[in-house]
This record gives sequence, C-alpha cells and structure tokens, in this order.
Amino acid sequence: MQPFRVHTGVVVPLDRANVDTDAIIPKQFLKSIRRSGFGPNLFDAWRYLDHGEPGMDNAKRPLNPDFVLNQERYRGATILLARRNFGCGSSREHAPLAIAEAGCRAVVAESYARIFYRNSVNGGYLAPLETARRLVDRFHTGDEIELDLSAGTLTNRTRGGTYDLQPLGDVAEIVAAGGIFNYARESGMLK
Repeated sequence: MQPFRVHTGVVVPLDRANVDTDAIIPKQFLKSIRRSGFGPNLFDAWRYLDHGEPGMDNAKRPLNPDFVLNQERYRGATILLARRNFGCGSSREHAPLAIAEAGCRAVVAESYARIFYRNSVNGGYLAPLETARRLVDRFHTGDEIELDLSAGTLTNRTRGGTYDLQPLGDVAEIVAAGGIFNYARESGMLK
C-alpha cells in the first residue's frame, strides 16, 4: 500500500456481515508462491456465476450482475464499506492482499476479525478502519468520500456528513507508513 494520511475515493458498500476470508479469496487460488495475482479472484464465488479455478481467463467468465463489484457505478472504487466481523475465518494473509490488488486502499467496517486486521496493517495492504455505526446505508451510488486517518473521520463529500472512526491507536503509524517493514525502516529499526 502506498502510505497515506488522507485518501479521497469512491466507496463501494458490501452489505454483508461475517464476510470470511474463504469468501474474500477462495482456497483454490492460494496455491501460488507469488505475492500477486489475487485481485481478479476477489470474492470469486459471489462475483462470477461459474466455479473458478486457477489459470482460468476471468475475462471470459460470466459475471454475477447483482454483485456490487460488478456494477459499473462502482468501477474504480478504492474504499470498501462493510459490516461487522469482516475478515473472519482462516488466517490467510492473501485476503487483504486480494482486496488491495483489486484497487482498494481501505476497508471501513463495524468490526474485524483480529488476524485479518493485523494482516492488513502489518502487510501494508490496506487501512482497516472501524466505525461504531452501521454506515453501509448512509452512502449511495458513486459517492466520493474522504478518509482522514489523523482526524479519524470519514466524510461523504458528495452528500455531506462526517462520521467518526475508531482511533487506530498503536497501529496508526504502521498504517501511515504502509506496513510494518516500512515503519521499521523509517524508525531506524531496520537498516
């Protein structure tokens, strides 16, 4: 992830609770030893109408028109807005990596599975931000929002309204640096 303190982008609402890492990136795509190429299979079982396997040409696969990431109005979205317990399930590091490779810089959810949260932070894949309110219903098609990590706010620049986010606490500087290794280099812990 490119480090940021303020990010402006289009939000895509994923109105589902308990989204597990198996749904985020299914097991059959984890055979690669590379740390890239997972984005096209993000939410594979929800995104496509057929069963996906490694090596398939996703451009030829039938898309599920009802899935939000397939809708034209959300193309280019960089902020995923989710509900509670996002990233539950197995501890696969590929889940936040797949979200980042699909173009998202941040996920805003009511709560996270802790290992998904730490994988996101430490790997520098994306900023996992928490809100005490259900915000999925407060954003609409193509809304542009601004995330301000320092202020801890999410602002709807299209319709107005600013919402508080939970403070990042001890991981704020790691997120701002773009991951644990960047943070360690910047702080002089790594040479």
